[in-house]
Amino acid sequence: MTDRSRILVIKLGAFGDFVQAFGPFAAIRSHHRKAEITLLTTPPFMGLAEKSDWFDRIDPGGRPAGWRIDQALALRRRLREGGFARVYDLQTSDRSSAYFQFFRSPRPKWSGIARGCSHPHANPKRDFMHTRDRQAEQLAMAGIAQVPDPDLAWLDAETARFELASDYVLLAPGGAVHRPAKRWPHYAELAVRLAAKGLRPVILGGGDEKEIAGEITAACPAALDLTAKTDLLEIAGLARRAQGAIGNDTGPMHLVATLGCPSLVLFSDASDPALCAQRGPRVEILHRPQLDDLGVAEVEAALPMR
Repeated sequence: MTDRSRILVIKLGAFGDFVQAFGPFAAIRSHHRKAEITLLTTPPFMGLAEKSDWFDRIDPGGRPAGWRIDQALALRRRLREGGFARVYDLQTSDRSSAYFQFFRSPRPKWSGIARGCSHPHANPKRDFMHTRDRQAEQLAMAGIAQVPDPDLAWLDAETARFELASDYVLLAPGGAVHRPAKRWPHYAELAVRLAAKGLRPVILGGGDEKEIAGEITAACPAALDLTAKTDLLEIAGLARRAQGAIGNDTGPMHLVATLGCPSLVLFSDASDPALCAQRGPRVEILHRPQLDDLGVAEVEAALPMR
């Protein structure tokens, strides 16, 4: 398309899913070079979206709280008044598919899984594909043939305030609170071993990881607890300068891995690496039905380093 048409991209979250959409974001931007592209998302991803050059406008109101009627009506109004010629629904959830009904007829051309859309991702096995492969196939069915790895040179931030030397390793010991089986329980012992080798453990995560971070720093005083102290861009900056990273199947590990930091990701049967594993230039996966079965020595030996 060469005219100044308006394009809507929908990607609401979660963090890891948002990171895995970087390639599709860049491919859409490249395919619609002169279009005005709006991203419909949620507040946590504003900083990343604004720093990229993929979008002209960002709407953070893509998930009305508890389907509050006033917020849903406001979103419907914004979508109807947006003048969008085409929509790429990269969320492909029941929620985002319902937004198809917000538009009046004739509706915009729509890539996704909404019933009646013009460019459906019509692969009945789509739910058995890795996220990135599924999105690439969805875009191919909508006319975007190639989804190469994007240029992420912009994805960086100053990290001097953390006063870190170059000899540190990132730890992402958390995960969804309601999915404890995704959490490997031996990060404290691993931190002690890393510190003994002259590598400073640096702990990433949000407020939900404060307790486990406290356990790690209690066992290893050299460890630096940065849980709830970084934004997403600073995590990127830390990843670019770390010697390596190890973590559970979490959002931060998707960002760390895609930036080329040597990464080891630990999977239990609570999630399937064939569908959602982190991807990047140097990523190793250790998978056990139960993470308790992974010993510290095995994990330490598998950790890739610069």
